[in-house]
Amino acid sequence: MARALALSGAARRRASPNPWVGCVVVSPSGEVVGEGATERPGGRHAEVVALDLAGDSARGGAVYVTLEPCAHEGRTPACTERLKKAGVAKVVAALVDPDPNVSGRGLAELERAGIEVGTGLLASEVEESLAPYLTHRRSGRPLVVLKLALTLDGRLAAPDGSSRWITGPEARQEVQQLRADSDAVLVGAGTARADDPELTARPGGVPAERQPLRVVLGRAPKAARLRPALEMTGDLRGVLDELGRRGVLQLLVEGGAQVAGEFHRAGLVDRYVLFLAPALMGGEDGRPAFAGAGARSISEAWRGEIVSLRRLGGDLRLDLVARRPESTGRACHY
Repeated sequence: MARALALSGAARRRASPNPWVGCVVVSPSGEVVGEGATERPGGRHAEVVALDLAGDSARGGAVYVTLEPCAHEGRTPACTERLKKAGVAKVVAALVDPDPNVSGRGLAELERAGIEVGTGLLASEVEESLAPYLTHRRSGRPLVVLKLALTLDGRLAAPDGSSRWITGPEARQEVQQLRADSDAVLVGAGTARADDPELTARPGGVPAERQPLRVVLGRAPKAARLRPALEMTGDLRGVLDELGRRGVLQLLVEGGAQVAGEFHRAGLVDRYVLFLAPALMGGEDGRPAFAGAGARSISEAWRGEIVSLRRLGGDLRLDLVARRPESTGRACHY
């Protein structure tokens, strides 16, 4: 399953908005005879890729897959049918798929065919990897990642508005990776006017094959570098609902203090990614991370959970989550 998880991660940027799934086929003698990951939308699912490689060696063997095999036919045939035809004896899925088209149907169909099934193996690791997809299928909205580059005293810009560059090149390259992993990037109209950002993904200095949808809250300036962009107005929850309907699984919020404050106060941020520079603005007049009213007492302060802390050159990347979703896996039996 660890190998299947690694394969799924490598497929993320090509598979979205489909789930990025990894699969490994093991022969009855314990030899790995096939492996694969989800192809681009419309292409083969991970199980089919792995079974194509395994051929007859899959008969009587075991299949380890990061997400429950689908039992319905869409642009591709049902994976359960392919698994049955391959004659496998056991299928172990890390997670049950919350998509209503699947949601236990795939495993139940395999059981009815006499195939042993199991779930829960490396469930928490797969939950983390598939968090955007799982959030979208459970709520209809994208996973919201708020990115902020800050000084150690919590300032994202100087009093004159200057903010380039608070962090170093390693941290800025990490932002490119975040964009490449996201289906959409959002800023406010104020940031669009002040910074005229491109909001394109250039991991490793090379433009990503799949660029995120660029979204502006409000009206984008004329002749801005980010045109064309999707202009959106209204309640933030409505914005997220619409982006979910458009197939956005992960939204990267890169707006300034106003947009960051609005998403934060509304409780709509799933993950905070803070890039901290070893710099101090000093004083009270630097621009804070969040505009607007904050907590009135320490008891009202937002408290999350630190899930990752890494050094990037001279800077730090700190990841926090507001909550952890419950696992969708069944009681672990494999």
